[in-house]
Amino acid sequence: MRYQTALCSDRLVSVNVARILMMTHCLVKHFLKKILKNKVIALFSAIFDHPLNLSSRLPSCRGHAKIAPHISSATLGDKSVSAKIIDGKAIAAELKTKIANDVKALTSQGHRPPGLAVVLVGSDFASQKYVGSKIKSCEEVGFKSKSYEMPTETKESELIELIDRLNEDASIDGILVQMPLPEHINADTIVERIKVDKDVDGFHPFNIGRLAQRRPLLESCTPKGIMTLLKSTGEEIRGKDAVVVGASNHVGRPMALELLLAGCTVITTHRFTKNLEGHIRNADIVVVAAGKPGLVKGEWIKEGAIVVDVGINRDNNNKIVGDVEFIAAEQKAGWITPVPGGVGPMTVATLMENTLIAAKQLHLGITN
Repeated sequence: MRYQTALCSDRLVSVNVARILMMTHCLVKHFLKKILKNKVIALFSAIFDHPLNLSSRLPSCRGHAKIAPHISSATLGDKSVSAKIIDGKAIAAELKTKIANDVKALTSQGHRPPGLAVVLVGSDFASQKYVGSKIKSCEEVGFKSKSYEMPTETKESELIELIDRLNEDASIDGILVQMPLPEHINADTIVERIKVDKDVDGFHPFNIGRLAQRRPLLESCTPKGIMTLLKSTGEEIRGKDAVVVGASNHVGRPMALELLLAGCTVITTHRFTKNLEGHIRNADIVVVAAGKPGLVKGEWIKEGAIVVDVGINRDNNNKIVGDVEFIAAEQKAGWITPVPGGVGPMTVATLMENTLIAAKQLHLGITN
């Protein structure tokens, strides 16, 4: 009898050990990427202090895990899950669907479809790809598009002559000259040559000035698209502290103006900023457009902040990455844009939106 009892006891121990190992493996798989190393150690200590009551303490391996009752919020920190992804592709697709429906309504009333002219100077591969995506988007929403590809050696006067013709073309509502331009062509001269009401990129000084005066007409596509992304989160941004990293004419500066217009308190940082980390640690909204991979460290992000990464870079492994350390930032942010698939699709969709606005409101006189 004693032998049988001992044998049963040994079997029970073996079963319990196997059970503990299996559940521990499951726990590691679920929590390893969610909590810090020292918290994993603390969690393991809590488990093995109570080996006989594991079934009520361990999360399931399937679906969403339930946190063990004995683990307090302090043990796991303020956040038990990573940031919500702001899906730029999905939001852009939704916007383009709306634009396509508006175009159908426009043409059904006897009006012409909106027209966009896209001008490319040179044979830069990335620029060719961007132009191709814009022409494709025109087709998707029902716009009329005209594409002009000019050789690298094109004279500035020749490009100006083309812009003048497009300015007078009544079928064209928007003119986009793909940047960057060859060094021998002055980009500022070209931007200012485009008529204000056809500046669908929103780069003309007049349109930037209107935004600064809180009377926007045609807004810069990337900053305006980012505001659409922020709106999609459902978060109230009025009164929030926002930091814009980068002060370029095309993104950083108009982005700061957009956030000011939305009621944020805005700080714009640049290459002379001395305490970038300190500014970011205090920010509720962080927009990064510096063109430097991994410039903003994930640990700098404030708990629950909204992070928008405009950067498109390639790392040493030729992988596309942003200006923010995504994996680390995702653990602290409340919302974050991926790279790619975040800001990029919204920029193109907003270009379509601006072209529709130019057609309806500025050229056809339709206000609804």
